[in-house]
Amino acid sequence: MAIQLRPAVVNDLPGIVALLHDDVLGADREHAELAPYETAFAEIDADPNHQVIVAVDGHDVIACLQVTALPCLTHGGRRRAQIEGVRVRSGRRGDGLGGQLVGHACDWAREQGCGVVQLTTDKARPDALRFYESLGFSPTHEGLKLPLEP
Repeated sequence: MAIQLRPAVVNDLPGIVALLHDDVLGADREHAELAPYETAFAEIDADPNHQVIVAVDGHDVIACLQVTALPCLTHGGRRRAQIEGVRVRSGRRGDGLGGQLVGHACDWAREQGCGVVQLTTDKARPDALRFYESLGFSPTHEGLKLPLEP
């Protein structure tokens, strides 16, 4: 059976969370309790400006990402897309699946009227930076984050 790229459904959440956890950085920040992920997914799924895309092999989720179309006042009011949470199962990396998944997200962004796609990658992931550059992304900006404590 061929690998299928499609919008995620709620039944994909255990596989998605496993991918997010199976990561050098995600191992410490993700957890096994599905309820918070179910709440977040319901909000994402209800908004047409968001999409979680999965790659499945049979019934197994082997890759995922989230893409969001953002209305912006800059660049003449042009919409932009933000890609987050790109993960490919460790045993499946290097076979082009990540590029297919990001390409699928870029196609969705074009359909939403986005003129640019942006993403960030943690500085602790130099391989990820090289991967995104190989897909045509350029490190044109310096990204900053501020954690908000509850």
